[in-house]
This record gives sequence, C-alpha cells and structure tokens, in this order.
Amino acid sequence: MTAAEIARLAGVGRAAVSNWRRRHGDFPKPVGGTETSPSFALAEVEAWLRAQGKLAEVPLRERVWQQVAGHPAGASTALVHTGCALLLVRERPTAWKTAAAGSDARCAELLPLAVAQVLDGRLGGEWLRAVRTPDPAALASSVPLLRAAAELAAQDGPSQVYEFLLGRHLDANPRQYTLTPAGPAALMAALAGRPRTVLDPACGTASLLRAVLEAGGEADRPSTLYAQDADPDLAALAALRLALCADARATEVRAAAADTLRADVFRQVAVDAVVSHPPFNERNWGHDELAYDPRWEYGFPARTESELAWVQHALARLRPGGTAVLLMPPAAASRRSGRRVRADLLRRGALRAVVALPAGAAPPYGVPLHLWVLRKPAAGTGPGARNAPQLLVVDTADLSEAGRDRLDWAALHTAVLGTWQAFDSAGTVEERPGVSRAVPVIELLDDDVDLAPARHLPPPAADGGAAELATATEELADTLRLTAELTPRTGTGAGAEAGAGAPPAHWPVTTVGELARAGALVLRTGSAGGGPDGARVLTEQDVLTGSAASGTSADAGDGDAVLTEPGDVVVPVLGGGAVARVIDRAGAGAVLGRNLHLLRPDPAALDPWFLAGFLRGTANNRQASSYASTAARLDVRRLQLPRLPLADQRRYGDRFRALAAFEDALRLAGRLGERLVQRWYDGLADGTVPPEQPSEQR
Repeated sequence: MTAAEIARLAGVGRAAVSNWRRRHGDFPKPVGGTETSPSFALAEVEAWLRAQGKLAEVPLRERVWQQVAGHPAGASTALVHTGCALLLVRERPTAWKTAAAGSDARCAELLPLAVAQVLDGRLGGEWLRAVRTPDPAALASSVPLLRAAAELAAQDGPSQVYEFLLGRHLDANPRQYTLTPAGPAALMAALAGRPRTVLDPACGTASLLRAVLEAGGEADRPSTLYAQDADPDLAALAALRLALCADARATEVRAAAADTLRADVFRQVAVDAVVSHPPFNERNWGHDELAYDPRWEYGFPARTESELAWVQHALARLRPGGTAVLLMPPAAASRRSGRRVRADLLRRGALRAVVALPAGAAPPYGVPLHLWVLRKPAAGTGPGARNAPQLLVVDTADLSEAGRDRLDWAALHTAVLGTWQAFDSAGTVEERPGVSRAVPVIELLDDDVDLAPARHLPPPAADGGAAELATATEELADTLRLTAELTPRTGTGAGAEAGAGAPPAHWPVTTVGELARAGALVLRTGSAGGGPDGARVLTEQDVLTGSAASGTSADAGDGDAVLTEPGDVVVPVLGGGAVARVIDRAGAGAVLGRNLHLLRPDPAALDPWFLAGFLRGTANNRQASSYASTAARLDVRRLQLPRLPLADQRRYGDRFRALAAFEDALRLAGRLGERLVQRWYDGLADGTVPPEQPSEQR
C-alpha cells in the first residue's frame, strides 16, 4: 500500500504519514515501489497503526482492496480471480461454500472446476470467452482475497463489491486506461434506443455496455451483450463486470480478447446496436493487410483515418436499420483524407447525426469530442437513393459551462436526446440558431465534406440586441459606482498625513502553528477525496478567483472530507501568491479541495477577517514560502500575525472586510466589462446592433 492509502486507512493527511516515517524508527520499511513513491506491507502497517493507537480495525472493504492492490500477480489478475469467485458466489453459492469449507490449498484445488462450469454458463465456451479458468497454482495466492471478497459480498452484494474494487483500480491507474465517463456513456446508451442485441468492439472496461444495460427497464433489457477488446486484461475485466451486472436469466454475455479490426471474433453476428469509444489517431490499425476487407463498403480508409475504419466496422456488424453511436475526435469530421468516406456515408444515408459535446466531456478532456449516430441502410439501398436527405447537426458547447467538473449532463442529455428523437421520427427538425439544424446533404457534399456542427449552424442572435446592451451598460455603470464608493481612503487632515509616513508597527507576533497548538484555531488540509453525495468541491482556482465552489465530488461518501463552515479561512499553498478567503454562509458546506489549507479560528480568540487580512501580507507570505521545486509552496504554519486583543482584531477585521468587498466589486466590474464588450462585438457582427452610436442617431 502507498503512503496515500495509509493516510486513508488512518484517517489523516498524507503529510502525517511522512512525519511518522521521519519521527518513528519502528515505522514499517518499504517493501516495493520507488524511492519517491514507496509501498508498504498492509499487515505491517496495520500492526504498527494499532500499536500506536491510531487504528482500531481495518474496514473490510479497505482490507479487500489492499489485498487486490498488493497481489503478487498484479491487481488485474487479482480482479479476475475475485470476479470469478464473486460470480460463483452469486450463481452457485453451494459450490462456493463447499470449496471454501476446507483449507486454502483444498479451496484452490476445488475452485477451478466450479469456476469453469459457471463461466461456461455465463460467458460461453472456453474457446470464445475472454476469461480463462485459473488453475490451482494460480489461485493459491488468491484464496485469502477470495474469502474476504465473499465475506464482503454477503454484506454488499457481489456486483457492488466488484464495482467498488474495479473502480478503485481504475482510479489508482488513471493514465493506464482510457475511460468513458458516466455522462457520455448514458447519453450514448439513450441514443442507441432499446436494442435487444448490442456490441462494443473496443469495450475497455465495458462502461458503455453497462450503461445500455442500465438504460432499459426490466422488459427492455438487452438479450445479448457482445464485447471485444485487444487488451486481454481489459476484456476479462469487462466480461466479469457484465456477467455480474446482468441478470443471467435475461441477458447473455459474450466477450472476447482480440484485435477487432484484424481479428473480428463476431464477424458472423448482426446486432441491433453498436456503441463504442474507439481508440483515436491510430496509425497501426491494419491499413496494409486489410486493403480488401469487405467492411470498407463506404471507401477504404486512409492510414490516418483509423476512426473511419471503426465507423465502417460498426456499420458492418449492424442489422439493416440498426443504430451505431460512436464517440469520435472532432478532426474526423473535417480531415481532408477522410472526405470521400464521409461523402459516401452521407449519400447512402448511413450517417444521420453529428453532435458536438463540450470540452471536458470525455478523455482527452481538453478536446470537444463528437458523437456520430449512424443507421445501417436497408438492403438494396444504392448510392443514389435519397432515404436520408438531411443530416442532424447539434452543438452543445453553449448548453453547459465548459470544464470536466462543470458539465450539466442532465441538460445535455435532455437537449440532445429530444432533438435526435424529433429528427429521427420526422426526418427533419426545427432550426435553433447556434444549437441544432437539419442540414440538407447536398449542402455538405462540397470539396471538404466538413461535418463540424458549428460550421453549419446559423449564429445565435446577440441576446436582446440594443436593448440588452443598454441594460448591460447600466449594470456596469452601477457596479463602477459601487467600486468608487468602496475604494479605500486614508482620510484627510494632519493625522492622515502623519499616518501616511508612519514607520511599520512592531507588534509581538505569533504563528499559525503556535495558534493551532494552543487551540486558538484548527488547521485542516484539503485532498482529492470526495464528500457527501452531491457536494461541491472548493478548488484552488475558485479561491484564487473568488468564485463559488465549482468542482464535483470524485468519491462521494468519503467520510474524511473537510467541509467548509462560515468563518473558515481558506489559503492556497501553491504559487507563492498572497491569497486568503473567508467563507460566508453561501460558501459553507463545500468540500475542501486539494492544495488548500483551512484555518478554523475560535471566535472567542480570533477574528476571521483579522486572520485572513494579516495572512495576505506580501512580506508574511514571502518569509513563509519555500522553493523546494520549480513552484513556490506556502508553509501555512509559519505565517505570522500580531498578538492583539479581540477588540483591536475586530477593528482591523472590519477594514479587511471592506477591502474584500472592494476586491469583489472590481472582479465583478471586470467580468461585466468583458461581457459588455463581447456583446457589442456580437451585435455589430450579426447586424442586431447598428454601427451608429445613440448620439449619432439623434
């Protein structure tokens, strides 16, 4: 287990674990990992924590996960073995109890036969399925894990346990896997309709097929799910995940491990729907050896157009009238090397819709990806047929605030699905400037065949035209007047002159660390963990810009999360800037994000505005900052503030509060000014605002 996992186990911050390693000579020695990221034995860490009184008992969920993470054959193998055991617990509980009744060695001997039988029943014969039956030697080191997983399944259920373990594994290895988040997965499943048979030819961990499974009601569940992936580990994990999620009486699962484009296991299958998040920008997808493959009905894809190869593979596996929904990079809609294939997809009526998602919807998160919705033409449809004379284009960029944690998937889902269903039933849809339009195919068949939705949508009119500009101007003027009123002044007269040249005060000072030890404040550290379900996360950027909490909880239900309260002072620790924010009632209840420190003063000893104001001093921040790397890091415990009576603190606090209000007004004026300027540009550009100024018109 890593230092971060030890911190989670003990309910402390990661810095506390580093302190334990330095201060306690008997702290367990690393057993693996690297010098900068060591790993430790769970049993040794557990014994040390308990001896130190820092741990009562390791929760069963945490124990099972640590056994998975520390498995000698690797976490993927551990998850496969665990999935097999959980499937046996669910499908044949008597067989599991019989195998588990003996010693570990006896259990390892009995399990393969029982597992083989349940895998044959759920995933098909050994020749096809992605999960191979583990032998006794392979299972020998896994038996303690399987017993613990079965015990946890008795509490939570086999499917829930596997989802928890798989989710932990994926979270711990974010760079190893390309995942499809729940938001786009649910939207793609809804666009696919209510299919009875579904294929994902690049299934990964089966997020899309699981979304299809969850989208249908009891009567609409798919009868068969087909999954294939080139990575054997992913194919096995996907197969077990689907087998544990699906009702064995209603849905069959067939999964295979092979390169889909080069070795299509399901070449004889015709399905109702294909959903896929294929790999992007592949050069070695089989261009040379697949030149005469019958799947290229719409044209042989160029070497640089691997995505169009996946599109045609999806169409080849559909029954006539079947639907395919693919997550695509935006370049696939406009690259010149793919224009001939795109043109034939349009002429034949195979491509029905292109939906542009906001940036942050799915990895790579910095790129606004597209959804392509395709429909396999009926048999006998030729290139000259006009069975789909229009293409639906939808741009959702303005429907949700850009950013990985800020997308309103409920609004996106409603807008996209409603528009698609109206178009699919009527063959056209009412135009919405800047959002959606049914484009005649003839307009798209030019030299570029560019399908990017934004290029075919009329721009939305500037909000309100000249009247809206007048309102925005008045709003900015009111804010500027407020800013002028809040501008700090030093006063007038001889006293002010004397004060302007007064030497710095020499107060007795204390530090945040001393105040924390004395109990005058509580110091907490933010993390990447989540909090209560639905809680927002206060991020470092929110504090720097004075914005409301904008992050989303990454691990809902984590009891270690720090929640803000009114009067808390939040300080960023990176960047070397002088920033401190006092939490008001509107900002309370947010989860404290990573790279943030929270100071919770005792109101009987410290005024929060006094505290925040002195923490923002430039000299104070300079002396408390270090440069161990290329970025400055603030040691919050070294920040200083004067020792003053509470009454004097409140006098300073009132002035600091007024400065904060002035700062907020300046930020608001800046945002309003930028918005007003952009509206002027938009209004002049689309003709809703005449170029003459009001004085010129008179």
